[in-house]
Amino acid sequence: MSDTHSLDALIAALRRLPGVGQKSASRMAYHLLQSDREGAQLLARALQEASASMRHCERCHTFTQQVVCATCLDPSRDLTRLCVVETPADQAALERTAAYKGLYFVLLGRISPLDGIGPQEIGIDLLFKRACDGVVQEVILATNFTAEGEATAHVVSEGLKSRGLKVTRLARGVPVGSELEYVDLGTIAHALADRR
Repeated sequence: MSDTHSLDALIAALRRLPGVGQKSASRMAYHLLQSDREGAQLLARALQEASASMRHCERCHTFTQQVVCATCLDPSRDLTRLCVVETPADQAALERTAAYKGLYFVLLGRISPLDGIGPQEIGIDLLFKRACDGVVQEVILATNFTAEGEATAHVVSEGLKSRGLKVTRLARGVPVGSELEYVDLGTIAHALADRR
């Protein structure tokens, strides 16, 4: 048995994070143990507390410590608009813009037939039930512009339209502050097609 079992376990645990490979995980582990033991303890406590206390909101499925999140309980929100996102991180990104004042529904992922993830696995029935509550008038699809995100948006859109709801999709196009010569061709093509 290795005399660095705890270090190896830490590296393996850090590798579970998205985008973290063997080298990055090793660098983080060595840094925490060699240069920042206090930070390592703080990280351990924060992870333990968050994993024990965070849950999904019963209405929108974002992360919260309460049964229903603060956004869903906020009386100043526009109850007639519901924005559909793939993850709580996507919802947080939209909230940071301060441009949207409606409510959210966080899917439990995105449709990915190759991974065996279909509409039922992402909670699409819960979304349809939530969107058809008689109050929601517009559903804004804010899934990612990946193949899986587009497939998810299509399935959700068709299901909601068949239930008589107005469905819109986030616009896509050339990012603010970019130069056309450096923008990928697919983005330019979509910007031209979706121009206003």
